[in-house]
Amino acid sequence: MLDPVRVLIRRRITEVFNDADKGERPVLRRADALFPVDGVAWRVNGDVVTMMIGGVSGLLLQMLHPAVLAGVWDHSDFRSDMHGRLRRTAKFIARTTYDHADAGRAALDKVNRIHARLGGTLPDGTPYRVTDPALLAWVHVTETISFLDAWIRYAEPAMPLAEQDAYFAEMACIGQALGADPLPRTRAAAEALIQSYRPQLRADARTHEVAALVMAQTVGSPAVDIAAGVIMQAGLDLLPDWARAMHAPHPGGLPRPLLRGAARNTARLIRWAFERSPNRTVWPATVSEFPTR
Repeated sequence: MLDPVRVLIRRRITEVFNDADKGERPVLRRADALFPVDGVAWRVNGDVVTMMIGGVSGLLLQMLHPAVLAGVWDHSDFRSDMHGRLRRTAKFIARTTYDHADAGRAALDKVNRIHARLGGTLPDGTPYRVTDPALLAWVHVTETISFLDAWIRYAEPAMPLAEQDAYFAEMACIGQALGADPLPRTRAAAEALIQSYRPQLRADARTHEVAALVMAQTVGSPAVDIAAGVIMQAGLDLLPDWARAMHAPHPGGLPRPLLRGAARNTARLIRWAFERSPNRTVWPATVSEFPTR
């Protein structure tokens, strides 16, 4: 019999990432997924806390690009459903990494159909399209490097550079399917690409409004909200110094050593809770029905 504490933590995490009213359930790991079972992406993308920290950091980095911010501002219900937006991003990563390859491709096709309808005009009058390959490249590289850096900081500090490069090479298939160009396939290429975008980046009142909503996210349960607060602060802390300065965070968070210690302990607790979970089992290609947790 499972420890009741372990069961409770699993249930709370499942509720955060799955909308029960819509019948959602966790994505379980399939041997016939888009990514290889023994690949680096399977290792990095499966850690709940580091993916949440990386997701927050990536979103804060992405919105410094005026056209990305405009896409969120013009076409998203972020004010009323920021939690839903973050949940959908997490589900997309889980679906494309671990689910049956057909389900992963269907998730990619759905995003492409949505992107094809979206565009608008920046406050300075410049038109933008969400399908712009360079814009999609910025979204892809910032998301990918943020997931990886969160993993390195809170799970595998000694991760070899060759495996970091392999992560970018594997994740490039997602960027390619979404139309991103250029696509970095090594860490050095990713860092160079991010630097090349810096002259285009801005932070204004709209940037700070969206960022404040991201940082203020709650999910209802006091215990989970405490952990969420640590994760949000850790995501901000993960940003490069220049990006964190652009967001001009207000003082009042935990001191950096305490914050990183709290994030590390949160990650360890959730890993413990999901040991031997069906969510961590690799199901064979013939499996058609899965347990929900």
